[in-house]
Amino acid sequence: MKPLVRNAALSGYVELSQSLGIDPRALMKRVGIDPVGLAVQDRWISGAAVTELLELSAEAAGREDFGLQLAERRRFSNLGPISLVLREEPDARSAAQLLIRHERMYNEMLRSRLSEANGLATVKVSLEVGDARPARQAVELAVGAFHGFLRVFLGARWQPVSVCFTHRAPYDIAAHRNHFGPVVEFDREFNGIVFYASELDTPNAMSDPLLRGYARQYFESIAVPSEATELDRVHELIEVLLPTGRCSIEQVARSLGVDRRTVHRHLAAAGETFSSLVNATRTQLAEQLVANPRRSLTEISGLLGFSAPSAFSRWFRDQFGTSARDWRARRTDMGPVPK
Repeated sequence: MKPLVRNAALSGYVELSQSLGIDPRALMKRVGIDPVGLAVQDRWISGAAVTELLELSAEAAGREDFGLQLAERRRFSNLGPISLVLREEPDARSAAQLLIRHERMYNEMLRSRLSEANGLATVKVSLEVGDARPARQAVELAVGAFHGFLRVFLGARWQPVSVCFTHRAPYDIAAHRNHFGPVVEFDREFNGIVFYASELDTPNAMSDPLLRGYARQYFESIAVPSEATELDRVHELIEVLLPTGRCSIEQVARSLGVDRRTVHRHLAAAGETFSSLVNATRTQLAEQLVANPRRSLTEISGLLGFSAPSAFSRWFRDQFGTSARDWRARRTDMGPVPK
């Protein structure tokens, strides 16, 4: 079943489209979205349709920053019921962790992860649309929205260390620099935001300790249980361990503080095996790394945990039906939306 998103993901879409001189109604009908139903924020619609709509809108308007402009119109309340609880969290860390942990309550195709290391915090954002299709605008909307979320807690003048995108820079980078500051970077290996971990300790000025318990109680009564928590943890460890050459189920089990049979059991419950998860993680990372022309294929081979470049080459051809060099060349030939 393909992932769904709340109508709130398109909050401000009609107004933005009209301001740019394009017909939102015609474009929504083209992808199968009911323009009238868009008024109901909590109704669920196809994530793939929303992704296609944003790409078509960017092309029609001749604006590569369409998704980013939509993010600027995003309000805290667009998150739905979870926003009531986030307002009462004691600090930015608690709010961010809660938002990520329950992201399926407002967007089923969003996959976010917060990690901290060496004094830096990194929020990685990815989208699982359900099929292969361009998603530049949806990615920029998601990263822009998370950037705006952090600013609610860290202040309007807050600026991260960097904002990263895996896709190419637009022809005109002014809008992105205006939104994120001079720290925005393209052709990177992940989509997301890097900032100082200490900023997560910033107290939440909106929080009322007397209301926090009531907000949590209300939220727990409506929250959707988090799915595949153990699967996500194993996936994260595989991603960390692959470049070290020590990515084994035994190493993952030690990192989790359990035995390998426990890991096998959790993966089996989710319909996965360790080898299938390693392969899926490699495939996801390979798409990001090979698309970056600054990385040599030999270097990428090591980052994906292959013992030799030849092994990586065989694996890549099996997975993608072509060589890594040819795949990169085709991606390089794909230009951004012209103005």
